[in-house]
Amino acid sequence: MSGAGEVTVTGAGVAADLGTARPDGGPAEPLISVEGLTKRFGANRALDDVSIDVRPGEILSLVGHNGSGKSTLVKILAGVYEADSGEVRDLSGDTSLHFIHQDLGLIHELSTVENFWLRPDRGGPAFAPTRGATERARARELLARFGTDLDVDAPLSLATPAQRAIVAIARALDGWQHDRNVLVLDEPTESLHSSEVGILFDSVRTIAASGAGVIYISHRLDEVLELSDRVIVLREGRLVADSPTDELDHSELLRLVTGTTQQHGQQDRSVRHDAPPALEVSGLSGGAVEDVSLSVQPGEVLGIAGVLGSGREDVAPLLFGARPATSETYRVSGTEYRDPSPSRSLRRKVAYIPADRATHGAVGLFSGRENMTLPHLRPLRSRLGTVREGREREETAALVRDYDVRPGTAEQRFNEYSGGNQQKIVFAKWLRNRPDVLLMEEPTQGVDMGAKQSIYATVRRAAAAGSAAVVCSSDAKELAALCDRVVVLRHGRIATELAHDELDETSIIAAGYGFDTPTSPPERAGDRTETQS
Repeated sequence: MSGAGEVTVTGAGVAADLGTARPDGGPAEPLISVEGLTKRFGANRALDDVSIDVRPGEILSLVGHNGSGKSTLVKILAGVYEADSGEVRDLSGDTSLHFIHQDLGLIHELSTVENFWLRPDRGGPAFAPTRGATERARARELLARFGTDLDVDAPLSLATPAQRAIVAIARALDGWQHDRNVLVLDEPTESLHSSEVGILFDSVRTIAASGAGVIYISHRLDEVLELSDRVIVLREGRLVADSPTDELDHSELLRLVTGTTQQHGQQDRSVRHDAPPALEVSGLSGGAVEDVSLSVQPGEVLGIAGVLGSGREDVAPLLFGARPATSETYRVSGTEYRDPSPSRSLRRKVAYIPADRATHGAVGLFSGRENMTLPHLRPLRSRLGTVREGREREETAALVRDYDVRPGTAEQRFNEYSGGNQQKIVFAKWLRNRPDVLLMEEPTQGVDMGAKQSIYATVRRAAAAGSAAVVCSSDAKELAALCDRVVVLRHGRIATELAHDELDETSIIAAGYGFDTPTSPPERAGDRTETQS
């Protein structure tokens, strides 16, 4: 569900004043109760018997690393997915869930009043004429609850990111008949400057103070500790913690998210320091990336880490020329590289394995054989320019054996192979040309453990053969196991570099969340706001 939406939760009603604590001083009865939710996707259990309550007047944070089940839980609450077992019970009888996602669901070319009119749950035609004076008064009234004095007739493109976030929250509240509802905020600070985070926090606290329940989802653990009353931690689909925030510190929360404590001792691998860098770039900018400089030696495996939106997912396509980029200098194997593009990168022996192999990594209706040879057909062409099919079959049959593609043939359509075998074909396609630089984006995404281990071995063989490998991945465990160094991005820039004894899963995740080490607390949102003023 995009932007702000609503889903009504069904279940048995319980008559109670849910906006106050019980007479005995205990916590108020929950607004909704999630009981035993389980969701499977094939053999993967994305949620495993998860139960949580959401109480009135409480800010409940939901945290977990990639693959923890956060997104699946939210999609079940929103009605996008149906749980295999378990239920979501409305204990008040008339509680509804309202969702504000990262993109806010606003149209910047329209005014605040016009965006209010487009609220998804509003009755009547979407573009019916608005009742001008009434609509403006209502918009101003809702915004005033959050201390915002915004011109409700001006396009939202003129508003600050924080003001737009408040408009999205106010629009979600428009139409509430009471405050016994639940507002779900999914990564709401992703587009905010640090000085604006405190403004949003004040708005969230205002909603909770009215008696509503708030579910706050964030990968920024410092914000979680700053804002929430209670924290739910999911890991590998299971509930591993449900704790009051005042009983947690940042190191304990990080341990709960990762399931590990720091374990150093990454061993060195053989890297050719006697040769010029295979890839050297300074001032790389484009997409979410801003002024990033990297240098990778032949035989080295460099990891690029960072949470979603950090710029991690932009690095590989920028270097390959698949997206517009600027840089101060860019050299491949010691030679200046200007105006990168996919075709120029191929000629310079730069290979790119994208995250979406089905869309960007291969041609689904081509055979495995045709995909493997597509980037470099010249050695297979006859004098007349036709492809010598016998030689092509012979070469790709050897690749099928070398990369253990199953079934053991290159002749079926690409989209008929399993995900792991598709990825093996994509690797074979690029490594057939012995690239100097191998760029990878989420190289083991959507593959089983056996295929994952095979891909790890393939990357190590490529590095041993002299390729410089760059692995952009959201999987910190994968990066710690595979890489010689890991660069961690935050807000589009390099936040830190980890190597040798510093390189482990927990340190990578900590750096991505904004912790320099798991034992030194970060600045809180309020501290950052004061620093900016």
